Amino acid sequence: MNIIENHYYDGERALFGLENTELKGITFGSGESPLKEAKNIKLQDSIFKWKYPLWYDTGVEVENTTFETMARSGIWYTKNITVKNSALQAPKLFRRAQGIVLDHVHFANAEETMWTCKDIRITNSQINGDYFGKDSENIYLDHVSVIGNYSFDGAKNIEVHNSTFISKDAFWNCENVTVYDSTIDGEYLAWNGHKLKFINCTIESEQGLNYIDELEIVNTSLMHTDLAFEYVSRVTAEITSKIDSVKNPISGKISAPAIGNLIVDSDKVDPSKTEIACAKIGAKVDRSDQNQKPGD
Repeated sequence: MNIIENHYYDGERALFGLENTELKGITFGSGESPLKEAKNIKLQDSIFKWKYPLWYDTGVEVENTTFETMARSGIWYTKNITVKNSALQAPKLFRRAQGIVLDHVHFANAEETMWTCKDIRITNSQINGDYFGKDSENIYLDHVSVIGNYSFDGAKNIEVHNSTFISKDAFWNCENVTVYDSTIDGEYLAWNGHKLKFINCTIESEQGLNYIDELEIVNTSLMHTDLAFEYVSRVTAEITSKIDSVKNPISGKISAPAIGNLIVDSDKVDPSKTEIACAKIGAKVDRSDQNQKPGD
């Protein structure tokens, strides 16, 4: 393998089509697409300052490298890339890429990042920015912090461990999601999903967990969570905390030590199809009865 060390490159497509090369201590200055269509390269202790650094590449290893703010739209259409111990400051970094491994990375601005990507593994990392992971699939997260709204919209086949999400509208329109031992804080969690599981988690979500088909929750607390399970079918929920309110579940079983308000519109859902196992319900309201005229 060739080696290039301690060099500064400027201008467009500076190392276009580079193959079988180790790059150490390299700074890529102004100039788009410095490593476009590269194959089998290793980058270490380097800096990207400008746009589109790694497009259409195959077999890339990156370590201790910085993608500065203007290295935006940086890694598109690339296959089999590993990034470790690196600072990723630029937005829109990953698009339509496949075979992505990230470990100990920090996304300072992950806005519109990791869109329509496949086969993603992220560990021990921090992600800050809205719309991370949109329409991506085959995703594994472990010890990851996500701060930013609308994360993983439309994604599928997601497995999460030991992670934290501060994210409004996380996991919307998702399919086949399992979250273990994690904390989720944000409004309107996981609407319009299919086959979602939350196991040993802590969740705080205003009007969270609605419009879902096949929802399983095990040994999980719903802190200050109201209007939960609206139009959720085939729910199996084992909640360890009080639920502020539950509204119009379609079918399944919900167990909790207490529910503040149970709201059922029997003209919209069949109450007999959902078992509510709860020793303490503060108020039970069927609003379809309230809409009836006197004497009906």
